[in-house]
Amino acid sequence: MENARLNAVTLGVIDFARSVRFYQDLGFERRFKATGDEIAFFDAGGMVLSLFRWDMLAEDAQVAAEPRPQAFRGATFAQMCRTDAEVDALMSRALAAGATLLKSAQNTAFGGYSGYFADPNGHVWEAVRAPGFAFADAGHVILPD
Repeated sequence: MENARLNAVTLGVIDFARSVRFYQDLGFERRFKATGDEIAFFDAGGMVLSLFRWDMLAEDAQVAAEPRPQAFRGATFAQMCRTDAEVDALMSRALAAGATLLKSAQNTAFGGYSGYFADPNGHVWEAVRAPGFAFADAGHVILPD
């Protein structure tokens, strides 16, 4: 049996143009632009991050588009960093791009360093340095055994 893979994450967005700008400002490169203003695909370092208009994504998945959640959605996204300075730089870049600060970067109980921000649609992101994780030359995370 083949191992399971997560190779794409699609986020429902309300203001498509603002969301595309936000993720470009964070440093994600938009690719496969033939989809125009319907869906945006970004290179996320070995996987795909895509943005799809909220109502269209709900319709495609055959789930109700309303009510839109205002509280925690039970999922976060993370960019793992090599150093505390990288965490701070990512937090600064996100806030400059229009993110909402949820938790300032700080030392964690597990010996790491992290902070949280929300994108313009309320999707929660963590900028984190976690002990025990290594990075391949291309920046991919190497999980410890």
